[in-house]
Amino acid sequence: MQIDFPFHFDSRGRTAATDADDHIRDMIEQFLFTNVGERVNRPDFGSGVLQLVFAPNSPELAATLQLTIQAALQQWIGDLIEVKTLAVTSEDASLRIEIQYLVRRTQVLHTTSFNRSMTP
Repeated sequence: MQIDFPFHFDSRGRTAATDADDHIRDMIEQFLFTNVGERVNRPDFGSGVLQLVFAPNSPELAATLQLTIQAALQQWIGDLIEVKTLAVTSEDASLRIEIQYLVRRTQVLHTTSFNRSMTP
């Protein structure tokens, strides 16, 4: 068992745990919503995607972002997953990232989405 993200306590007052598949999803979420430079010992960790919530949308930006995120996920957790598809959309002050990935250990395909809304 792994520690669940975000850190919290379970109903027994102990540190909440999660299974391996949810832990991988948690790691993807941490990477996506961490800004580059935010972690002291890993300054190049993170996608910086939250900074793009208010950026103007364009097909070129979306394609660049998808390739950048996919390459970085490969760098940071490529030993655990293989990214199959990735889609990033920004609408008003909301950001949506849909990702389909294969867990290498189990060969199970997962599809998940992450949403963040920003208030100015």
